[in-house]
Amino acid sequence: MTGTWSRLLRSTPFRLALTFAFLFVLAFVLSGAIVYQMMSADLAERLDDTIKETYAVVAATYAENDLKELVETVGSHSLRSLKKEQLFSLTDATGNRLAGNFTAAGLPDGFSMFDTEMPGVPPGAEYRAYSGPVGGNTLTVAFSLSETEELERIVLMSFGWGTLIITGLAVAGGALLASRVQRRLDGIAATMVDVSHGRLDTRIPLTGKGDDIDIVSSQVNAALDRLSALVEGMKQVSANIAHDLKTPLNRLQMILDTASEKNLSGRKIAAELAEAHAESLQINETFDALLRIAQIEAGARRARFTDVDLGEVLQTIAEIYADVAEDDGKSLSLAQPQETTDRIHGDRELLTQMFANLVENALRHCPSGTTIKLSV
Repeated sequence: MTGTWSRLLRSTPFRLALTFAFLFVLAFVLSGAIVYQMMSADLAERLDDTIKETYAVVAATYAENDLKELVETVGSHSLRSLKKEQLFSLTDATGNRLAGNFTAAGLPDGFSMFDTEMPGVPPGAEYRAYSGPVGGNTLTVAFSLSETEELERIVLMSFGWGTLIITGLAVAGGALLASRVQRRLDGIAATMVDVSHGRLDTRIPLTGKGDDIDIVSSQVNAALDRLSALVEGMKQVSANIAHDLKTPLNRLQMILDTASEKNLSGRKIAAELAEAHAESLQINETFDALLRIAQIEAGARRARFTDVDLGEVLQTIAEIYADVAEDDGKSLSLAQPQETTDRIHGDRELLTQMFANLVENALRHCPSGTTIKLSV
């Protein structure tokens, strides 16, 4: 389990997922903090407006009537606030309370904050108060901050749980994504291991989705196809070289053995040396031809392809081997070329070598008196 997590933490997809999750959570927290501050400011402003409106309503009873009516109004408002969510206080110039459910001693005019301890009120409860003069007396209206604080607490908890849920989903999603991608990467790695062990027919499995990994896998598979073809070509070249050079090498060995025996007996070996030289040249030409074929099959020689006139190639072959055929009791002739020239796209040197080999085989294996005709 520890190894799995260690490997997962080293996974690039998982790290990317964690990075994006961190950025998203950070953006969520920052936006939540901004929203929380804006909400707190709006709630505070609304509370101040409510307190001031209540103060104005209570104070208006004095302007419309008299102090007695004001005392009764303050008392009635105090009695309605059973949970002490709203506090009212009316004091005279000496600080004596005339009415209300608390004594507002030492509070400045205007808005202020205070906490108090009284029956029915939670210890340390905070209040927002507004004080002002009314007919030589001081009227104070205070509202508890418990509802505002509770709402803020709910919002903070909501943001906290939201952050935890988003973080958990991001980590789980990142782990799922990383595991899926890692399985595909493991498939690529396993394919490369098989190839390194010589199993060149192994290919990376594709999902068919056409995503980045599929594109890279397709390119790797194409490269493996090319590599397999090249290796197979090399095997074929090796087999061809072994097959085509076995007889000439045996002949060369026999010529050299004969020359060695003659040399030991003091006879001349010039003819054998000349024959050995000719045989070695033929071996070299055969070897070069096999290499050129391998290059063409591998595509390395295709850049040298040109338009070749087969009539000109055969004419050159006929001129070279006509006298050889005549000396051997055979005849070699070139058919009249057609009006339209036969041209192909290929390697002129290799085509010449191919036709020369065909003519040499015909001269070597056909009986005396044979007529050999070259035509396109």
